[in-house]
Amino acid sequence: MARLTAVVPGVSIDAGQARLLLKALADPLRLQVIESLALGVRCVCDLTTELGIGQSRLSFHLKVLKDAGLLLDRQAGRWIYYRLQPEAIKGLAGWLHQLSDSCGVQANPCK
Repeated sequence: MARLTAVVPGVSIDAGQARLLLKALADPLRLQVIESLALGVRCVCDLTTELGIGQSRLSFHLKVLKDAGLLLDRQAGRWIYYRLQPEAIKGLAGWLHQLSDSCGVQANPCK
């Protein structure tokens, strides 16, 4: 099986990295966090209110997303602000695009 590596200017991921990103995105709550952050930088306090969940539960999901490379954070005073990591999203999109391009390739016949 050919190994796919996404080719996006300045960004490339392999199947292992794609698997980590997809696993992080598979949880419905984490997907809601991603969708919320697509609107811009958000403070943890804003996310807890918007998503209607406790800070400890949100912190767990933010850590998973950050560890996967999907988020960046910065601290300002006692608050932590999160934003999407566009290179990770572009890398995943590139990997998926390359995967879809290879769907039309004919397989070698069985012997």
